[in-house]
Amino acid sequence: MSKAFTKESDDDGVTELPEREISTFANLVTAEGLALIDAAIGEHSAAHAAALAADDREAAARAARELRYWTQRRNSAQVQPPPTDCETVAFGSGVEIEREDGRRSVFRIVGEDEADPARGLLSWVSPLGRAMMGKDVGEGVEAGATEATIIAISI
Repeated sequence: MSKAFTKESDDDGVTELPEREISTFANLVTAEGLALIDAAIGEHSAAHAAALAADDREAAARAARELRYWTQRRNSAQVQPPPTDCETVAFGSGVEIEREDGRRSVFRIVGEDEADPARGLLSWVSPLGRAMMGKDVGEGVEAGATEATIIAISI
């Protein structure tokens, strides 16, 4: 078969991976979030080196893509100082809310890459995170399909 009828990727058997999407929001991070980014860079750098040593081009391509993503996130990271008071919700604040049905939830406002709602870490760009920013204790926020009240703010 003529080379003109083959795809470039047919030569090496490696599937072309799309780049990971980079958020358009400012990359605000906590000090802990920056440490997580640095750990991800180390992890993917080691995975890339191991894949190259094993001549695993597909694993090397995956690791290289992750390494590019995390390196870009590291380069754009803006470490935010911890909040200085408990009066207003700010980046890094702990926030306790009470929903209309009486359920309470506690979140810490963090950067996008650090967010893990199951662990109480809420991205500052999430709908609930944005709704809480700048609010004081006693103020209401939209929490999904219901309303909630901020009942406590902590550092």
